[in-house]
Amino acid sequence: MFTRNAITNLNHWAEKEHRKPLILRGARQVGKTTLVHEFGKKFDNYLYLNLENNDAANIFKTFTNVDNILTAIHLFCNQTKKTGRTLLFIDEIQNSPQAIAILRYFYEDKPELFIIAAGSLLESLIDISISFPVGRVEYMAIHPCSFSEFLGAIKEIELQRALMIGAIPEPIHSKIMTLFNTYTLIGGMPEVIKHYAKNKDLIAINDIYESLLTGYKDDVEKYSHNRMMTQVIRYILSEGWTFAAQAITLGGFAGSSYKSREVGEAFRTLEKTMLLELVYPTLNYQIPINTDLKRAPKLLWLDTGLVNYSAKLQKEVFGSNDIQDAWRGKIAEQIVAQELIAGDYRVSSKRTFWMRDKKGSQAEVDYVIQLDNKLIPIEVKSGHNSKLKSLHMFMDNTTHTTAIRVWSKPYSIDRVTTPTGKEFHLHNIPFYYVGILDKILE
Repeated sequence: MFTRNAITNLNHWAEKEHRKPLILRGARQVGKTTLVHEFGKKFDNYLYLNLENNDAANIFKTFTNVDNILTAIHLFCNQTKKTGRTLLFIDEIQNSPQAIAILRYFYEDKPELFIIAAGSLLESLIDISISFPVGRVEYMAIHPCSFSEFLGAIKEIELQRALMIGAIPEPIHSKIMTLFNTYTLIGGMPEVIKHYAKNKDLIAINDIYESLLTGYKDDVEKYSHNRMMTQVIRYILSEGWTFAAQAITLGGFAGSSYKSREVGEAFRTLEKTMLLELVYPTLNYQIPINTDLKRAPKLLWLDTGLVNYSAKLQKEVFGSNDIQDAWRGKIAEQIVAQELIAGDYRVSSKRTFWMRDKKGSQAEVDYVIQLDNKLIPIEVKSGHNSKLKSLHMFMDNTTHTTAIRVWSKPYSIDRVTTPTGKEFHLHNIPFYYVGILDKILE
């Protein structure tokens, strides 16, 4: 296997003086279990429980005393208690309300114990049928692999190191952009990257996509509340991929006859599974980022590889010299969004775009991010600076002079003047630097 960057965050969690049990959240098959197994190698004792196993789940039904539970877990795992640090990983914890409830007592009575929990359907059940001890646990989001992790998986270690410090030499630009285009094509699902790194076979990985999609569809009945929601969610999972990075209308979505309320409820349920995100616009030019939920949202899926496969875009993306030319630039917007959040482990993190607050106005900037006290606009576009009309309009109303254009060319900075006379610095960022935007701007 290859190393995930999230290991660093797990190390930070483990070093905290007042550490709480950690809940990993993320869509199915983004690598939560494999990540913790790798992390577990750092401990003197590593105990793994999968609560899909009834015998494992029964431990929490049988015992209520923390010491008795730990003794039973050691016996179940056939492990002798050793001195040193102990990590307990409870997988598929949503299968045992008793295990969830006992987390607070682990925190209060056994603070020396390191506890991580995860579950493939956890996100859709939180606040509905299960409740975690408030103030007694902390959370960490796990996303598909980033481009830097992809480089590590294919053994481009020196490129990975140079990328992470923003030191890609211009003569290497063409090589790393070719690799980024491959990453955009196959996406960041760990099993896909692992298979590609080993075999370099772009055809064989289609079986993995099909298996992933089948698994997502098979899960629907587990978190759908009624028959109508089941139908709508299945429809979204079948027809929604072709709307990646596009503004959508909930009522009649994708040519259906479903009403806005039905589609909205289905989308909100899928958002909890972290398969997708409805991204709403902000009308602001400065912080705070307040989103307008009455506006049409953009639909972002968790992974471009799944989008390309499901929307039958693989040939178009593979045949493009520049990913900005593929599928009207939407796959470029999707991969930028994916990279923006890949290294953000906060569960609360959301992506946002900007829209002008004026009736009939078409002005829109692809994404905005907060950097210190500034709201920084990001456009995913090639071409001449004068064509970035929406970006000019945004910058005319800001108090700072920093804007970002993501493209396929090398990094550069342009000094740009808007039609009204304001000057600003346009940072032209190659796609491969999106994951370290903060470092680049610093």
